Amino acid sequence: MLLHDTALIFGRYARQTLRSRFAMLFGVLMPLLYLLFFGPLLTGLPLGSRGSSWQVLVPGLLLQLSLFGASFSGFMIILEKQSGVVERMRVTPVSRLALLLGRVLRDAAVFVFQAVLLVVAALFMGLRAPLAGILVGFVFVALLTVSLASLSYALAMKARSQHEFGPAVNALTMPSMLLSGLMLPMSLAPGWLDLLSRFVPFRYLVDAMRDAYVGLYTTTSMLYGVLAAVALTTLAVTVGTRVFRTAGA
Repeated sequence: MLLHDTALIFGRYARQTLRSRFAMLFGVLMPLLYLLFFGPLLTGLPLGSRGSSWQVLVPGLLLQLSLFGASFSGFMIILEKQSGVVERMRVTPVSRLALLLGRVLRDAAVFVFQAVLLVVAALFMGLRAPLAGILVGFVFVALLTVSLASLSYALAMKARSQHEFGPAVNALTMPSMLLSGLMLPMSLAPGWLDLLSRFVPFRYLVDAMRDAYVGLYTTTSMLYGVLAAVALTTLAVTVGTRVFRTAGA
């Protein structure tokens, strides 16, 4: 029943997404602008990391796409909550976990699709990476999307309006982006900033993705990245399911 219910919810929101193809493609615009206008500035610079500048920048852009896109996913559920859609779903026998998973899996599919478009553009710009490393990167994008979208929906279920939700998400995403080394490796940072960044789980994901993009799959960074991604996803889905079960009950 869980799989059946999840498929129903996923199908509902997937159809909504397909009816808004422009919005789906527009989401990749900001990382694409970074790729086109920021990427060439890094060519040939010593970035303190393995691989070329493209192998450093592209993994960060993929996770940036997931970080900002998934974190703001909750805006839609605030509108549904205000119009009564959420309550009508909650009085049905559909699993509360399915109500969450159907949404976050739709989000994961959308952002992985956008990540594919970004990687294709990066290949034309000069990115060279093993296929296995690129596929590993898509897995990290999917896991980060599921975790952040789950937390975003949980926060949105608690928020009373978009005016509360938006500033709260901004206050969390911007420091996370700056401290995780998405744009440039934290090995370039002074010691105190490098130490502070180690408390941000996204750092371990981007370090692991950069290793994958140069063909290194058995490094300590990869291990930490996998552990951080799995732990964050498990915690976020657990929290999200609990909020869907109890919020407004």
